[in-house]
Amino acid sequence: MSVFSADDQIYMARALQLARYGLYTTHPNPRVGCVLVRAGQIVGEGWHERAGQRHAEIVALQAAQARAQGATAYVTLEPCSHYGRTPPCAEALVQAGVTKVMAAMVDPNPLVAGQGLARLKAAGIETQSGLMALEARALNPGFISSMERNRPFVRLKMAMSLDGRTAMASGDSVWITQEAARRDVQFWRAQAGAILTGIDTVLMDKPQLNVRLTAAELGIQSEVRQPIRVILDSKLRFPLDAPLLNTTGKVLIYTCSRDAAKMAALQKLGVNLRQFSGIRLDLSTVLGALVLDEINELHVEAGATLSGQFIEQGLADELVLYLAPHLMGSAARPLFNLPLATMAERYALNIRDIRAVGQDWRILADFQQE
Repeated sequence: MSVFSADDQIYMARALQLARYGLYTTHPNPRVGCVLVRAGQIVGEGWHERAGQRHAEIVALQAAQARAQGATAYVTLEPCSHYGRTPPCAEALVQAGVTKVMAAMVDPNPLVAGQGLARLKAAGIETQSGLMALEARALNPGFISSMERNRPFVRLKMAMSLDGRTAMASGDSVWITQEAARRDVQFWRAQAGAILTGIDTVLMDKPQLNVRLTAAELGIQSEVRQPIRVILDSKLRFPLDAPLLNTTGKVLIYTCSRDAAKMAALQKLGVNLRQFSGIRLDLSTVLGALVLDEINELHVEAGATLSGQFIEQGLADELVLYLAPHLMGSAARPLFNLPLATMAERYALNIRDIRAVGQDWRILADFQQE
């Protein structure tokens, strides 16, 4: 079993900190940080900012220049060994003359999957992995889910009153939470590859489903990336005057409809469509298709029925729940449509965090998968 020193932990913690700078920008690539250390001093560091741009190792090597020779590289993800949008980082580390590479985790991408470390070993470079692996995995739930499960990591965002209601019987739900909580939601949206909802929510709430934060508010230097808006609309009821068509960003509708005229009208407005067989969309099929569209981290803002289906089918990974300090009454609509009959049917949650957001509370929980 490998034993990591206190210094190793400090340098890897710094690499993880650097990787987090790419939280809102790297999609669909993983968030990666790299620190180069020689003789107890950091001589170069970097992080991956955006797909198609330099990887973390390359940024760190260019910062270190000649000082990279003889250095140890601390990387949050195994260096890549294949040509993708950029050349392989493992080869760059070999050419730079580093003597040791410590990776927090092995890359789950089948194109890498240990081959990067193998290339380094073949060149006589010492390698180790596993230091702060849990923290590294937590940085990239979508990338890991895509590679290991062939589906995105699914986060459900919901808001409810203290008595567990989300809308009045009439459908009125504006606004359950206050401004601070609604602003907090924007940060969750910004880190996702796509925001998904159902057609009923589009028709009833007329949402925009975009990120309404500035680059400064997100703490980034580059342009704010708008996640793809994905609408599940089996019968293609999507209105041609939907407010989300007036905002920047790609709109993608998944449908079973064969209405050529409606499809042509939507495409003329810039909407992208994916057709599926049958009369109703299957969520597992939808998630598989999203991976093909390079959506690794999926943010779901939907009603009780669609959100409940994600839970029933075991496709929900995380719940972000905002709790507002008011009562909406027994006639109001519930948080989820989950027709459970016995206590044994309850869904177990692992609560990771509870905190106040303005006058509301935010609960962050994982669904305990079988």
